[in-house]
Amino acid sequence: MATMSLLSFSPSFNPIRYQHHKPNLISILRSSPRLVPLKCSSFGSEPEPETEPETATLATSTGSNWTYKLVAGISGIGLFETSYLNFIKLTGSDAFCPVSGGSCTDILNSDYAVVLGVPLPLIGMAAYGFAATLGFQLATNKFSFGINKSNAQLLLLATTTSMAAASSYFLYILTTAFPASSCTYCLLSVILSFNLFFITVKDLGLQETYKQLGLQLFISGLVVLTLNTSYTSSNSASSSLAEIELPYYATEISTSSTPFTQSLARHLHSIGARMYGAFWCSHCLEQKEMFGREAAKQLDYVECFPEGYRKGTKMIKACIDAKIEGFPTWIINGQVLSGEQELLELSQVSGYRESDQPS
Repeated sequence: MATMSLLSFSPSFNPIRYQHHKPNLISILRSSPRLVPLKCSSFGSEPEPETEPETATLATSTGSNWTYKLVAGISGIGLFETSYLNFIKLTGSDAFCPVSGGSCTDILNSDYAVVLGVPLPLIGMAAYGFAATLGFQLATNKFSFGINKSNAQLLLLATTTSMAAASSYFLYILTTAFPASSCTYCLLSVILSFNLFFITVKDLGLQETYKQLGLQLFISGLVVLTLNTSYTSSNSASSSLAEIELPYYATEISTSSTPFTQSLARHLHSIGARMYGAFWCSHCLEQKEMFGREAAKQLDYVECFPEGYRKGTKMIKACIDAKIEGFPTWIINGQVLSGEQELLELSQVSGYRESDQPS
């Protein structure tokens, strides 16, 4: 602080008149101005040193929000996929399979598509919906049902762990039970589940994930045990059905043919297209119903169990040589079409043109 001296005169000071005698020391001291030290200080306080903003915390928070938005987005895709599969299951229609014809429908209608009596798409829809809800709440920091951020992160880790464990099991089933088939929806669900799991683990960090390793192992084991128990009991039921003996019977077609279906049937016969089926197969009967009574007689239909079915009965040699795995199966110009087909699809694959047919 700066210090300055001001001359301050005492109020008791009496000026000494000029005299012709020599002034003495006492008079000089009395007449000298007093020095009163005054301290000069600036108004206000000195500025405090600036502190650096907590950029690290802000960056971490922003990164986590982006991660949880990604979790919510991926879960939304899975929710849309499983909702579509539930709609297909509810309406009894065939799923759109961009690869391998009817393989998707065969897999989605198999015993592996049900877990303890509950359709697998319904379980998947619930899991994706729950993960999407947690991701949205973590991204917005708005939690419900009395949970906080730590609880939400733990629930998300448990959910994605169970989904990844189930996807691993289903991937094993897909490669062992259906080696010649492919299911786009199944593979998409596997990819989504693993992505959700790895994103969640990356956000929590390896150290925190390691702390929850026991919980993850418990959840994974419980999921695999539940699925294995469900499918074991399902296979036992299928084995019981295998004991049933089915004598062969001829199916009756109730619909009438149209000029188009008769023309298409003649064309399929002319190019050597064949339809392989079994007498008890409802989809085979529905395929014939599309053509009608008259046109169905013109199709090259191969019955794989002409002597009926009982335990140990094998398909006839023609079906074995054609490597038939499900019914109905079409082989047109070397192309295999699995499952019930629309007439338009058959006409396009076979190269049918109505103008080429005799009137």
